[in-house]
Amino acid sequence: MTYSDNRCPGFSGGGFSLIELIIIVAILMTAAMIAVPMISSAEGFQLRSAANMIAADLEYAKQMAIARGGMYSVVFRQAEESYEILNQSGDVIAHPVKIGQSYSVNLKADSRTDKVDIVNVDFGSTQTIKFDCLGSPYDGTDKPLNSGDIILEVGDDEMTVSIEPVTGHISFQ
Repeated sequence: MTYSDNRCPGFSGGGFSLIELIIIVAILMTAAMIAVPMISSAEGFQLRSAANMIAADLEYAKQMAIARGGMYSVVFRQAEESYEILNQSGDVIAHPVKIGQSYSVNLKADSRTDKVDIVNVDFGSTQTIKFDCLGSPYDGTDKPLNSGDIILEVGDDEMTVSIEPVTGHISFQ
């Protein structure tokens, strides 16, 4: 039995060889192996970005207290997923980079951190941390800080920003 050219006009009868198919499948598998972790790590990237931002802002408040010789506070609003930096008078300070704006941060309003939830803020019995002129941390009631943690979460991933008592050293893991 022979095949005539009129059964499939425009078809020359050729196809992909087994080797060509294997190469195509290997390329697609490699692309998938690269793309899938990148997609799933987007939430992890947001979590790390939020932790970096909070740690940097806490450090900024501490440095402002040292430089200006007064108490500076960071007030967290867990329910609103936000925080702000206050000077010794209790006023929100001006943002040093965003000219004309106050130093208020809302994680949900920022596309870099909008999936991050502030799960817990623990500075003793308050959601406020203060730094004195030496950079030592205090809770919102002006008692020396015994421990301070801000717990952030995205999906099943969690990260904790910690403030050490006495020294005010800020770290996250």
